Amino acid sequence: MPNIVRFDHFEVDLSAGQLSKRGLKISLREKSFQMLEALLEHPGQVVTREDLRRRLWHEEVFVDFDNNLNTAIARLREALGDSADHPRFIETLPKRGYRFLANVSELPRAREVTPAKRGKLVVLPLVNLSGDPAEEYFSDAMTDEIITEFARLAPQQLAVIARTTAMHYKGSQKDVTRIGRELGVDYVVEGGVRRLNGRVGINAQLIQVSDQTHLFAKKYDAALDDIFNMQRHVALDIAGRIGVAPVPDNIRAGVAVGGLAGRKPTEDLTAYNEYIQARYLMGTTAEGLAKVKEHLEKAIACDPEFALAYDALAEVYWYVGYFGFMRPREAFSVGIVHALRAIEIDNTRAETHALLGQFHKTVEYNWPEVQREMALALRLDPTSPLVRLRYAVSWLMPQGRMEEATAEVELALQSDPLSLFARTWRALMLLIWHQHERTLEAARQVLELDPAAQWAYIAIGSTYRDQGLFEKAIAAHRRAMEASGDLPSMMGWLGLTLGLSGNASEARALLERLYRKAAQGYVPPTSLAWIHLGLGEIDAAFEWLNRAVDECDQLLMPIKSYAFLDPIRADPRFDVLLHRMNLEP
Repeated sequence: MPNIVRFDHFEVDLSAGQLSKRGLKISLREKSFQMLEALLEHPGQVVTREDLRRRLWHEEVFVDFDNNLNTAIARLREALGDSADHPRFIETLPKRGYRFLANVSELPRAREVTPAKRGKLVVLPLVNLSGDPAEEYFSDAMTDEIITEFARLAPQQLAVIARTTAMHYKGSQKDVTRIGRELGVDYVVEGGVRRLNGRVGINAQLIQVSDQTHLFAKKYDAALDDIFNMQRHVALDIAGRIGVAPVPDNIRAGVAVGGLAGRKPTEDLTAYNEYIQARYLMGTTAEGLAKVKEHLEKAIACDPEFALAYDALAEVYWYVGYFGFMRPREAFSVGIVHALRAIEIDNTRAETHALLGQFHKTVEYNWPEVQREMALALRLDPTSPLVRLRYAVSWLMPQGRMEEATAEVELALQSDPLSLFARTWRALMLLIWHQHERTLEAARQVLELDPAAQWAYIAIGSTYRDQGLFEKAIAAHRRAMEASGDLPSMMGWLGLTLGLSGNASEARALLERLYRKAAQGYVPPTSLAWIHLGLGEIDAAFEWLNRAVDECDQLLMPIKSYAFLDPIRADPRFDVLLHRMNLEP
């Protein structure tokens, strides 16, 4: 076979062992790649299970062949976004083998010799030109919307730095050269925005980083009710100056989406104003989320067909449940309804499908639906850093596939390198994967962005605990407690480490504090389970672990990978936990 072959929108570099889709690398384990290679050698023909056994496991005498083969084919199908029931690529012939259905061709030589270079661009936060600090939310919203327009124009031609990273440069005095060097971008868009008397004005200019040449500058002015067209015109005009041709509105990453992608998010400007205020205030405190919820409910009251408002409201309930501000099962049960409503109105948004996948995990441990929604999200927008993160956190991590989960977070960081959220998850993924030195380095990078990042201290403390360095571990966990304001979850991690280090009296004091809190309101059951486990009280630990399953406590999701759970994995009650979470071995 040639070294590089293509089918559908996929390319396979056989010599490098690499699968990619539209230029984006897809993580695939060795056995699954070898299976793909075997199928590609005989497209349209049956490759028997026995042929695959000899090829993939010929030197491994003691192997559970059936389970390993089924696992490899399942992972391959997942990477391709394929379905066993309705296959596009891999057909199963029961008790015989598999057949590759798609046409396979050699990659044209021109593509091999002169691969297209994807430009990279950042939109810096637009300056609020109104002179009114209360208008900051509006200028930030315009920045966000223009970034979104750029990102959806032609993702295979233009990589766009995500909003989270771009916002780090708000008010920055750094010059274009330095910003370009820090982010590795080719172009910078900057400008300002003013809203006055029912009209909106935007000044935009495009700068080429290599020589700081101003390639484009223009002033835009429009009535407020024409704001969405203006945002798109800004993106189209600038994209045209750098040779980027937009893909049709009804195609998203090669997937037909019914033409909804280009429609206005809402016709109601009052609803839109409430929505952008909510996005501006979105955070992770109980008080902040309550204000966000209020704005979004007003937006939906103004426009009951506002899909983005339902999506954002679903996200609010996700955070409320995840951080324990409300009983998780109750919060997630409300959130999934809003996510379903968002998709009912507009089923083209990849991030909403990924959010719905998260809810299927939390409400009922429905892993087939999690996998289905994540696969659809990745097909709709494989470049979205948020989709990549949700895929890693809600599908790969609970399955114990930590190497792949970490790789997905790294992909997210390519377009959102300064995201505190993504960097924190990288540290946590490395921790759960037991990569000690890499965890410490990743956590320190988080602390460079936010010295009070409590989960970075948890990653550091847990790493030291797993290494038996209890003094350092306890110090880091105390820092996490201080940074969080003594959240129960942080108390649980500290209590676990204190108990394992032999400091039973302080661990028990924390346990008693948690029991008092639990008598007054919701406390994550894992917090109590961790401390009982650290104290060696296994029966009590299992009691609270079962409650954690009942409550959909998200801190239990890495159950397959936590190092500190290793001593109880042989207990039959541990398999019961996995069974109740539909994560049977």
